[in-house]
Amino acid sequence: MQHATVQITPLKNDAPTLHALSELLISTVAHGGSVSFMHPLSEADARAFWQGSLAAAEQGGRIILGAFDATGILTGTVTLLLDLPPNQPHRAEIAKMMTAKAHRGKGIAAALLAEAEKLALRHGRTLLTLDTAEDEGAAGFYEKAGYQRTGIIPDFALKPHGGLTGTIIFWKKLHPAAS
Repeated sequence: MQHATVQITPLKNDAPTLHALSELLISTVAHGGSVSFMHPLSEADARAFWQGSLAAAEQGGRIILGAFDATGILTGTVTLLLDLPPNQPHRAEIAKMMTAKAHRGKGIAAALLAEAEKLALRHGRTLLTLDTAEDEGAAGFYEKAGYQRTGIIPDFALKPHGGLTGTIIFWKKLHPAAS
């Protein structure tokens, strides 16, 4: 898929991809992104996370998408989690939505989310769920993309630089005819 000057593609488990994802995760956390890690995030920990995630993708448990600019630089990523319990074959989760700070506000996250939704439908998933931090999270972005707010769990997690924040749970029904 192409969006403006961005190409979106599923990511492979190779050294350049692992390095780019690790740098993006470290930068996201350093800039306050609440994506399950604390600042400072070491390269070893970031690499270990992405190695596990990419291995799970190779096994079909998830799809990790990358957005690349015209020069081939990774500008954003999102993960579609498919490996859910047997009683939820119709559902998937959106996770680890990140856009490089210098590339925010250019439609990259929207393009990544749209592609993740298309892939979810191709895998027979008609319900997506996600969560985002209450403080400085992406609630407005997800609401504009048609996600419904279910509620807030207070004091759910630590922010990357300390202090508790709630998490907002969202969901969206996908309609196959719309894909």
